[in-house]
Amino acid sequence: MAELKDQDGQKLSVVIMTFNEAANIDRCIAALSDLADDLLVVDSFSTDDTVAIAQSLGARILHHPFKSFTDQRRFCIENAHYDLVLALDADEWLSDEIVMEIRQIKENRRLDCYLLNRLNSIGGQWLYHGGWHPDWKLRLFDRRKVVCAGTPPHDSIDPTSGTSVGKLRGKLFHESDQNIESRIHTVDRYSTTAARHLYESGKKTNLIRLLLKPFFRFLSEYVFQLGFLDGFYGFVVAKTSAQYVFLREAKLWELQRK
Repeated sequence: MAELKDQDGQKLSVVIMTFNEAANIDRCIAALSDLADDLLVVDSFSTDDTVAIAQSLGARILHHPFKSFTDQRRFCIENAHYDLVLALDADEWLSDEIVMEIRQIKENRRLDCYLLNRLNSIGGQWLYHGGWHPDWKLRLFDRRKVVCAGTPPHDSIDPTSGTSVGKLRGKLFHESDQNIESRIHTVDRYSTTAARHLYESGKKTNLIRLLLKPFFRFLSEYVFQLGFLDGFYGFVVAKTSAQYVFLREAKLWELQRK
């Protein structure tokens, strides 16, 4: 795999998307330590101290208007200095184990892309079951071997045909929501985006979907995927996941009626 041995192959660009992430960006960047050879923060015009904090920590700043998570991720990757890229969100940070693994990869990279297992939290509690774990995300990659895709509101980084993909052992920590209130706001915002995308794509819903899909989402996450083992917040996540599905279908139905 000679293509992995080019002059930039062992240097790493870390790219981070931000908008009003002053409370999180310090933690995200601090976990990178001396890992990044190029640290890029793409900010969609924050109104807090996100940019100032990132600059004080040595980040290179680019401003780009937010159109979608997929568009913003693509812009980040395209503007990285090096082909080996680690893509993060500001509310994510690396475990010590993953830092060590990435250092080893920089010294001797054998694969094109690597999946990171994201460990999510809500209300300060880590969730090890349900629909949120395991949560494999392709975040470390040769940018020549991936495409940015996804279905709004979510984005994904997908390997192209013939790309070699491995998994890292450590965790990518993610503070998904600080509390139930922020979770509810996220569900409402994301369900609106998802419903609009479905409507614009010509998709339709009906009463059966509206009634049954939320029920089966809750049953799947809380029972079959053992969300109940995460206690109170396991129930909260399963319930709000079902609520997301209900709101998505209800908002789609409303758009159809109009």
